[in-house]
Amino acid sequence: MGRAFEYRRAAKEKRWDKMSRIFPKLGKAITVAAKAGGEDPELNAALRTAIQNAKAQNMPKANIEAAIKRASGKDAENYVEELYEGKGPFGTMFMVECMTDNHARTVANMKWMFNKWGAGLVPAGSMEYMFSRKAVVEFTMPDGADPEELEMELIDAGLEELTENEGTWYAYADFTNFGSLTKAFDDMGIQIQKANLQRIPNDPVELNEEQLEEVDKLLDKIEEDEDVQQVFTNIA
Repeated sequence: MGRAFEYRRAAKEKRWDKMSRIFPKLGKAITVAAKAGGEDPELNAALRTAIQNAKAQNMPKANIEAAIKRASGKDAENYVEELYEGKGPFGTMFMVECMTDNHARTVANMKWMFNKWGAGLVPAGSMEYMFSRKAVVEFTMPDGADPEELEMELIDAGLEELTENEGTWYAYADFTNFGSLTKAFDDMGIQIQKANLQRIPNDPVELNEEQLEEVDKLLDKIEEDEDVQQVFTNIA
């Protein structure tokens, strides 16, 4: 897990640096969370997390408030979460999490993109066992805090691993403990930078630079799609 995974995730986020890509995705996540659990972040953990993630990407306050208001609007879209699994070149595998109000559009786009790059979708559930679904919390260690003591305190909340990479800390737990883990950070007064569910490959594949460049073209295209929220691969 740890460094290799975070390096790959950081590389992905560089492709998401354009506000025209990331803000609509963040806004959609906020709207869905608000519609499902209410518009008060204090009473809605999912919404609170979505807002934290948006702020971490420097999403303006006005955009965040507008996304929350859309949840109660008369014309609020009914988004559905969908997961697409696909095989790519060089033994790569993709788990694509989408949030859509038009299934036909989304599945057509996924099929087109995978087929264009010599890849293809596979039946749902075919690759679930190849990934471990984890709750991941990104944060800055408080001044004077002892990482070992913090680790012990978080174990009761489901913590499985605590790692550090270039000054940023990452707490990992089973996805079922997402709520308890984020609540533990809140209870301790530790500011969360980002928190979400990740699909981490159990058997990552190594690609050379040329292969990575080719696969990145497919990744870029997938992540540009308005319905795509997150993409995970088995690339080391």
